[in-house]
Amino acid sequence: MDKKTAFSIVKGRHITEKSTVLEKLKDCQSNASVRAFKNSKYVFVVDKKATKYEIADAIEAIYADKSVKVKKVNTITIRGIEKRSRGRMGKLPTLKKAVVTLTTDAVLSELV
Repeated sequence: MDKKTAFSIVKGRHITEKSTVLEKLKDCQSNASVRAFKNSKYVFVVDKKATKYEIADAIEAIYADKSVKVKKVNTITIRGIEKRSRGRMGKLPTLKKAVVTLTTDAVLSELV
């Protein structure tokens, strides 16, 4: 059996327009519903079989030098869809994303 390491569980950051908005919601003060976000949220691509507890432990291990504490983990499994390319059918891979909420004082600045 392979022992799971932190970097085999967390494959990398998932950088999209929506994920960057989630990161910056902590600093916005535009209205009351946005002011409710007191913690930063970051999106990671993770192993398909990883649990929320394993993901939280892996994030804390990777960012141990910054003393990051995970408050909450939400996971989303995106099923791979079939696409046609040059007249042939292909399939996009299935992904599992984790939206990780950190404690109020934690900030990640670089990529994994």
